[in-house]
Amino acid sequence: MSRPLSPKDLIPIGEMARRTGLSVSAIRFYEDKRLIEPIRTGGNQRRFLRSDIRRLSFILIAQQLGLSLAEIEAELGKLPHGRTPTAHDWQGISASIRQVLDRKIAQMQSMRDRLDGCIGCGCLSLTHCKLYNPDDRMAALGAGPRYVLDPPKAA
Repeated sequence: MSRPLSPKDLIPIGEMARRTGLSVSAIRFYEDKRLIEPIRTGGNQRRFLRSDIRRLSFILIAQQLGLSLAEIEAELGKLPHGRTPTAHDWQGISASIRQVLDRKIAQMQSMRDRLDGCIGCGCLSLTHCKLYNPDDRMAALGAGPRYVLDPPKAA
């Protein structure tokens, strides 16, 4: 059973901004996106749990790693509410993010390698390219540069 919250467990939004380096408006943005949830006082002021410092720090790191807000929200949804996440909680998140990052890295490496080939051709057009896309056959797979964004699988 968890103990009741005391005033020292709660942090006003200005203090949260100071502790995280985020602006108050950025904290409100993450609140609007439901990535953090403040507690309201009787005077309707926002107060945050100390564990929200870690959540906001995680958001900043995850964004730097290229995760979308939807991906961040999904990961934060795995953390407990009302208590500071444990090392075990964060290890689960880390393993999940590692998989996302590995996919993104593989995609970026593939895009880099295919872009080099495209630039080497000189035409920069995957719609009209005679080397990679004769007769625009990739158009059947969807719009955009299919060989760069979603290369065909080797047979």
